[in-house]
Amino acid sequence: MPQLPDDLDAVAVRRWCSRALEALGRERAEIDAINVYPIADGDTGTNLYLTLESAAAAVEAVFAAHETGTTAPATADAVRAMAHGALIGARGNSGTILAQLLRGMAGVLADGGDAAHLRLALTSAADAARQAVAHPVEGTVLTVAAEAAQAARGEDPDLRTVVTAAYEGARAALARTPEQLAVLGRAGVVDAGGRGLVAVLGALVETVTGQAPARGPRTASGNAAKAPVTVDGGAVLGLQVGGTPVEGVTEGDLPVGAPGQGPLDCPEDGGAGPAFEVIYLLEARDEQVARLRTRLDALGDSLVVVGGDGLWHVHVHVDDAGAAVEAGVEAGRPYRIRITHFATESGHDVRVQAEPAQRAVVVVVPGDGLAGLCTEAGATTVIARPGEPPASGELVDAIRRAHAREVVLLPNDAALRHTAAAAAEQARTEGVRVALVPTRAAVQGIAALAVHEPDRGFDEDVVAMTAAAGATRYAELAVAERQSWTMAGICQAGDILGLIDGDVAVIGADVPGTARTVLDRMLAAGGELVTLVLGEDVPDSLAEALEEHVREGHLAVDTVVYRGGHQRAPLLIGVE
Repeated sequence: MPQLPDDLDAVAVRRWCSRALEALGRERAEIDAINVYPIADGDTGTNLYLTLESAAAAVEAVFAAHETGTTAPATADAVRAMAHGALIGARGNSGTILAQLLRGMAGVLADGGDAAHLRLALTSAADAARQAVAHPVEGTVLTVAAEAAQAARGEDPDLRTVVTAAYEGARAALARTPEQLAVLGRAGVVDAGGRGLVAVLGALVETVTGQAPARGPRTASGNAAKAPVTVDGGAVLGLQVGGTPVEGVTEGDLPVGAPGQGPLDCPEDGGAGPAFEVIYLLEARDEQVARLRTRLDALGDSLVVVGGDGLWHVHVHVDDAGAAVEAGVEAGRPYRIRITHFATESGHDVRVQAEPAQRAVVVVVPGDGLAGLCTEAGATTVIARPGEPPASGELVDAIRRAHAREVVLLPNDAALRHTAAAAAEQARTEGVRVALVPTRAAVQGIAALAVHEPDRGFDEDVVAMTAAAGATRYAELAVAERQSWTMAGICQAGDILGLIDGDVAVIGADVPGTARTVLDRMLAAGGELVTLVLGEDVPDSLAEALEEHVREGHLAVDTVVYRGGHQRAPLLIGVE
């Protein structure tokens, strides 16, 4: 059994993220089933899970960077990674609010993880989340967060007392949400986002105390409240608040084809809401975001804008999706844009889908340039920006967007193999046939995509793409951040490193010289085609010089050049 922490250090934060992810994994289906506000789309539990998954992955990346050291990462590094991971991976209205809650906590916990700092962190989180929502509504996760912070206030110096009080306050607040929000009361459910937050706080209690707390909302009498997840005699079992049953809904009110399962369809008063959910990350200055909030608020509802320090996550429901994206373009640089179309049919929320294609390719790329190239080739792309690897949920979303019966998934990064495998497994449970080609670099993905033929048999196509990727050696140039030992010797901060097949093979003083040496080493074993992918700030003259170098030193070897856009490495190299 791990030692119980006296404060929330980096190890405790890591353990908290892991346990919170497990808790949301256990409860996601039940949380999805009670999702009636603000849209009864049955995905709150899933969105919370995917948001937390991204946060946990970011924390794991911080620990992975310290694997060779003797000490754990600093607490500040862990909590900031948690907040950043949640921000870039936030899904839906609930996930966006959770990201802001974690960001509010991280701002305080970076300075200390004792009981006093945790109290401040809970208050900061509740305040930050409320400020991020354009029109806060009581009886939602915002109320649950505020009550958790209120319950944790006091002078007790024991961390266990604080987290337990916050959790119990959240449970009690969750049980009262049907009294505060009419749509919940009519459906006989508690707020889905609030229940997710209770699960996250319960994981924190388990991390600090070593014991799992009682789960579910807490009634005034101290008993766990029932959530309507089964049908008894044609009626959904109602929520009990203070021992008094709240009227439930009949089986006829449930979505067609899902008796006793799925989201309860209990739309807000006023009829159907906006047609589209628009989500994107945005690089913009604070003053631009203030104007963006005003514009988006006029376009639709469920507006939540979270973030700071130049990076923001925008979520809004609108009828004009193009206008919402255009507003982001005017404010800064939007990316990872996701637009979901809702259609109201008989009061039920359904997705509009065309007939699926037979086969598609989903590819992870390191920059906008390659995303455009792969899109032109017919692939569905996921951009992995520097320091922002996609979570499995994002890959699952891409597979869904591809909308095909068969999908070939190209992760293009050895570090993504487990994430991609999890996404493939999830997609298979949804009836999609997925083949994962274990590409470890973007140039291998380009080679695989080049031989893709959707008209031949699926297995034959996958074998050909796998063979093309495997026959492509890959390299990249990187700038050393500090002095360290490598397989090529000791490097100093600022040195240019040439990595071949993932290992440092060359240490150089500049990009052109290092690139030439790397090319010579790779071509020494033979090759017919060299692929060069240039980073955003690399001049075209470098590509021209390297092309000439290949022509002069290696007969019958062709060279192709692509612009990769904003990517981590200044130069990617492939040799087939």
